[in-house]
Amino acid sequence: MKLDDKGLLIVISGPSGVGKGTVRKALFEREGHDLVYSISMTTRKPRQGETNGKEYYFVTKEEFEKNISEGKMLEYAEFVNNYYGTPLDKINEQLESGKEVVLEIEVQGAMQVKKKVKDAVFIFIAPPSMNALYSRLTNRGTETEKIIKERCEKAKREVGLANMYDYIVVNDEVSNAADKIIAIIRAEHARTKRTIDKYQKMLEVK
Repeated sequence: MKLDDKGLLIVISGPSGVGKGTVRKALFEREGHDLVYSISMTTRKPRQGETNGKEYYFVTKEEFEKNISEGKMLEYAEFVNNYYGTPLDKINEQLESGKEVVLEIEVQGAMQVKKKVKDAVFIFIAPPSMNALYSRLTNRGTETEKIIKERCEKAKREVGLANMYDYIVVNDEVSNAADKIIAIIRAEHARTKRTIDKYQKMLEVK
C-alpha cells in the first residue's frame, strides 16, 4: 500500500561530467517505475545525436531571458556563456497525478530549487575521484582543454556543496547508482512527514 499519493520532485545534480545523464537514463530503463523526466532548457548548441525536446529544449538566449522575465523558470543558471534551466510547465500537474518528476540539473540550479520546493528530494551524484571526472570530461571530446579546466575548477567548488543535499550517490558504476536512487525514492515515500496524515485517517474508527 502506498501511503503517499503525491509524486516526488527528485533533483539529480552534480558536477558537469559526473555522469548525471547516464545515471538518469539507466534509472528510466528500470521496469515498473512511475518516473517522468522534466526536460531542461538551454541556449547551448545541440551536441551530436541530441534532439530538441528530448535531451533539452534548445532555445535562443533571447527566448530564455524572456522566460526568466515572465517567471516561467523554476530554476536557471549560466555557465560558459550559456543558460541552463527548468521550465515550470507541467511539473506541478505531473506531481499531483502521482508521477515522480526527475530533474537533472546543475548544482547552482539545485540550490535555487531547494529554496522554492521544500519537500523535493535532492541527490548529489559524486565522482569516484577528481581524476575520474577529468578523464570523463576529456573523453567526451566535446570541449576545449580550457573549458575542461574551467569545469574541473567549478566541480571542486560544487563538491563542497554536497552537504546541502539529502543524499550522496557515488557514480562508480552506473547500474549501482541507479539502484541506489530507486531505493531512495521508495524510502522517501515511507517517510513519516509525508505519510502521517493519511495513515492517521486510515486508523480512525468509522
